[in-house]
Amino acid sequence: MKELFNLFGLFFKIGIMTFGGGYAMLPILERELAEKRNYVTMDEIMDYFAVGQCTPGIIAVNTATFIGFKRKGILGGIFATIGVVTPSLIIITLLATVLGFVAGNEIVKNAFAGVSVAVCALIVQAILKLVKSGIKDAFTVGIALASFLASFFLDASPIIVIIVAAIVGVLAKYFLDKIQDKKKVKEAVK
Repeated sequence: MKELFNLFGLFFKIGIMTFGGGYAMLPILERELAEKRNYVTMDEIMDYFAVGQCTPGIIAVNTATFIGFKRKGILGGIFATIGVVTPSLIIITLLATVLGFVAGNEIVKNAFAGVSVAVCALIVQAILKLVKSGIKDAFTVGIALASFLASFFLDASPIIVIIVAAIVGVLAKYFLDKIQDKKKVKEAVK
């Protein structure tokens, strides 16, 4: 039970520090879960992010659920999920209470502008980390480039882009393994 409350506390902390959505939380996840605690590897975080994008819901919530489930099963997923959403619920409730009073306040506007800029920087950092961990060779460069072109110029649905990229990855692995098997057989015959 102690580890469940630790998961809740950890994801509460991550939730309260995450402004700007799921991508902005990537550096925090890496630091807290991969570097400090070794709960997951960076590759696993990237996998959870990819799956979190393909599934309905918010990436941050989906990722917390996956990581919590990995650590402590269904209860771990529940505690991590509740932990990551609780700060948002509290903050939204407080903001809704006072927003009418401070909506036109210059200090509040400037604070939101500052937060927006910081979130952009965190998202750029997350993108760079995704590139480093996901793009490893010419094949993955090709998939990344094709995905970018399809989504940017053809306005393809992100879900379709991800599904097609997954299928291409599976097929490529399958055919590359077949080619390697044939080479091994030829070498063994020699």
